[in-house]
Amino acid sequence: MALTTPKSIRMSAQHDRVVTVDDTLRAATAHRLTAAGTALLWRGDYVNARQLLAALARRIPNSAYDTASSPAEIYARQRDDRARRALLLNRLLVELDADHALNLRRAPDVRAACRAAYGPPDGARLVPLRELLGVLGAFQWQLRGVEVPALGARIHPAYGVFSPVRGEYVDLVDSAPLPRSCRTAFDLGTGTGVLAAVLARRGVERVVATDVNPRALACARDNVRRLGFGERVVVQGPGLYPRGRADLVVCNPPWLPGRPSAGLELGVYDEDSVMLREFLAGLGERLRPGGEGWLVLSDLAELLGLRTRKELTGLFRRGGLRVVGRLDARPRHRRSRDRSDPLHAVRSAEVTSLWRLAIRE
Repeated sequence: MALTTPKSIRMSAQHDRVVTVDDTLRAATAHRLTAAGTALLWRGDYVNARQLLAALARRIPNSAYDTASSPAEIYARQRDDRARRALLLNRLLVELDADHALNLRRAPDVRAACRAAYGPPDGARLVPLRELLGVLGAFQWQLRGVEVPALGARIHPAYGVFSPVRGEYVDLVDSAPLPRSCRTAFDLGTGTGVLAAVLARRGVERVVATDVNPRALACARDNVRRLGFGERVVVQGPGLYPRGRADLVVCNPPWLPGRPSAGLELGVYDEDSVMLREFLAGLGERLRPGGEGWLVLSDLAELLGLRTRKELTGLFRRGGLRVVGRLDARPRHRRSRDRSDPLHAVRSAEVTSLWRLAIRE
């Protein structure tokens, strides 16, 4: 195996040192190099590169979760493990040429998927193979879509936009009683536009859907157009609250108060609960008389010790809000049934709630 330094190519992630490698590279050597901070630019066979990535992943040990003293500590160790794993595995790179093509033996045509994720090509770039595999997987989700029973149709999530694979929160919005004379609604943090579409299907005449993520705005517009709600659902942004007032304001913020380590985690982590706080602080000024705000939130953060119920209800009070009802749903996702997960007890006990909030008189 010859280690050579490649020509200068724009990279999506910077590395201190990059060397060119091929099929002669052994997994043990690759592990030693990546652990020392060296990035590996793959010039061999695509299938062999995927096998090397899997071999590297098997060589990265996890923390000792059985010595943790609490679910919060297990959770913190899992996040640290994922971050360390991503750092090491992202050091196996491939080159996309000026047309987003991947010129490796047995490589698939990745150009359409890369255009969907990265936009129009603007020169050759190096990307982690692990990231590219994520781009390819996300593109398949985008093409096939995710079946949403509440809509009787599919939602097509774009790369970097949280997919509605956990259907319990969608079912809650589909089943909760609408406020009387509910003609207008805001869907804050719309993502794929799934909740805005559910509200339109339920008969709300005008829904304004917002998001801070430009990818989400484009994705939501595409989905409401596909579903035939383009005249009833208006997608605006970037931002949280639109102008005006509504009979119903719905918000499904990221459920965990933590810092996202990558753009793909923006739908999971809400650093310092900023979105949650902004929604609750501004709700009273955006509701019409008799209107309601629906907060869709899991209690996973409470079970992990990251937020207390008292803190949550305190935010309600500070926003001048009262609880007029609550609907709960148990988890149905695969991880809630995975007994090998060190956090199985927490995940299986999780409850997702739709809090019906009104202005306190």
